[in-house]
Amino acid sequence: TENFDAIGRFRTISEAGTPVDASGNLPDGSTFEGARGLREAVLNRPELFVTTMTERLMTYALGRGLEHYDAPAVRGITRNARPQDYRFSSIVLGIVNSTPFVMRRSGS
Repeated sequence: TENFDAIGRFRTISEAGTPVDASGNLPDGSTFEGARGLREAVLNRPELFVTTMTERLMTYALGRGLEHYDAPAVRGITRNARPQDYRFSSIVLGIVNSTPFVMRRSGS
């Protein structure tokens, strides 16, 4: 859970009456505590955030889940976006120019 409820109020106790655990883990195994900790972790490791965001955007763009053979495209998009400071536009362009997107099948 997180420290903020559905309307943005800060809380330390959940609606169930249990203490709120605002800690979490990143894909690389590092941990963080609360929103500030998450912010710091993302700023210190932007490639993790960008890789995950790229995977989610590609899933939407392809209309299917990603497979192991999509991993090189995700890595390439992330790598090529780095010189542009991971601008969203560079990620989107990377996706639409990627082999999985260009070679996708239309329809069902």
